[in-house]
Amino acid sequence: LPLLLKATLLRLASGSYRPFYNGFYYNHIMNDNEDGQDKVDYFNGAKLVVETSKDPVYSYNGANVTLPCHYRYEPDLGPKRKIRIKWSKLRDDYTKEQDVLVAIGKTYMAFGDFKGRAHIHQASRHDASLVISDVHLKDDGKYRCEVIDGLEDESDVVDLRLQGIVFPYQPPRGQYRLNFHEAEQVCQDQGAILANFNQLFQAWSEGLDWCNAGWLADGTVQYPIRLPRKPCGGVHLAPGIRSYGPRHRHLHRFDAFCFSSALKGEVFYLDRLAGMTLEEAKQSCQDAGAEIARVGQLYSAWKFLGLDRCSAGWLADGSVRYPIVTPRANCGPAEPGVRSFGFP
Repeated sequence: LPLLLKATLLRLASGSYRPFYNGFYYNHIMNDNEDGQDKVDYFNGAKLVVETSKDPVYSYNGANVTLPCHYRYEPDLGPKRKIRIKWSKLRDDYTKEQDVLVAIGKTYMAFGDFKGRAHIHQASRHDASLVISDVHLKDDGKYRCEVIDGLEDESDVVDLRLQGIVFPYQPPRGQYRLNFHEAEQVCQDQGAILANFNQLFQAWSEGLDWCNAGWLADGTVQYPIRLPRKPCGGVHLAPGIRSYGPRHRHLHRFDAFCFSSALKGEVFYLDRLAGMTLEEAKQSCQDAGAEIARVGQLYSAWKFLGLDRCSAGWLADGSVRYPIVTPRANCGPAEPGVRSFGFP
C-alpha cells in the first residue's frame, strides 16, 4: 500500500495525470492543447438564464403534453452552443425523485417509465421543452428543467397537473381494511392511482366532504371536511384537510383516496329488462365489444363527459353504482354525485 500511494503521488506531481472527464455530461470543460496542460473554462462571460411556465400545465391521461422550458444568455452568445439539458421529476418538497431525460444536441436518453415517451422539443433556438407522450396518471407532479453549459448550471421548475377526480374507496370487506400497499393496488384495479395531497386539496376545494380517513400516495392518512361535525374532528375545527400524518404502511389500515383522470374511451349503460347478475353483466359487455367499467372510469365519465343515469349498474369490482349530474326525484340526494348501493 505505501508503494502504491508513493507511485500515485509521483504520477500526480509529474503532470501526467488527467482528471476524470465524461464528455457526455460536461462538454467544453476540459480543453487539452496537447502540451501536457489541461485548461479549464470556468466562466464564459455571459449569464445563463433558464425559464419555465409560471402557471401549471394541465393535461389528462393518455394525452401528449409539452412542458415549456427556454434558456438564454445575457449578453447573447450568438450561435447555439452544445449544452446539456436534464429533466427530473421532483417530490412535492422539491427533492429529486426521478431522472426523466438527459440530452446534448440531438442525442438524448430517457429513463425508466419515460423511455419511448419523452423527448426534447427543440422547435427554436434555446428551446429545452420536454414532450411527454401518452401521459400516465403518475406523471402528475413537479419537473425541473436544468441547463448546463460548462460550469454554468441553471434550472427552473414547472408543474404538470392532470385533470381528474378524487374518489374515496372501500373494498367489499368494509371500512378500514387496507394497508398502504393494498390501497395502492385497489386504486390501480379501479383504473386509478392513490391521490396525492394536492389532488385531495383540489377535490376538497371543489366540494369533497368525506369523514373516513384514507391513504394518500406519500403514505400519510388524511380526509377532507367541508362541514365540521362531531364525528369528524369536532364542530369547533375549521373546514379543511384532517391529517393523521404518516402511518405504518404494513400494519395500519384505512380506506383509500384514489385519483382518476379523463377517459380515452366511453362509459355506456347496457340495459336488460330482467336485470343481470355480475357475471352476466361482464359477458354482456364483452358481447358489445367492450369491458365492464371500473369505478375510476365511472367517476371520470360522470365528471368530464356528463354521464347522467338514474339506473344502477354493475362495475368490475362487484359494486353497484349510478352517476347523477342533475339531481331529481327518486335519484338520491339533492347534490350531484356517484351513488352507491355497495356490494350486493
